[in-house]
Amino acid sequence: MSEAAMPLWEVFIRARNGLSHKHAGSIHATDAEMALHAARDVYTRRGEGQSIWVVRSSDIVASDPVDKDMMFEPTASKIYRHPTFYEIPDDVGNM
Repeated sequence: MSEAAMPLWEVFIRARNGLSHKHAGSIHATDAEMALHAARDVYTRRGEGQSIWVVRSSDIVASDPVDKDMMFEPTASKIYRHPTFYEIPDDVGNM
């Protein structure tokens, strides 16, 4: 099977010292198990990973950057989500 005929998978790796998975790259594989093994071989050669996620690229749904105003503007009217009007005491330090 040619690479063009194999589905594209997105690879996310959780580092040993990290708490979240981060996008590491993409691979072509025929199924999820092959994608997982290929991701391990390609993106964790030095043993830096603790966990791997593979997701078929076609299954990812994302917002369009063109729609950012419509998607994220409604939060601007909810001032309670932005604690800019609170006074932080000096003894608290950095928050």
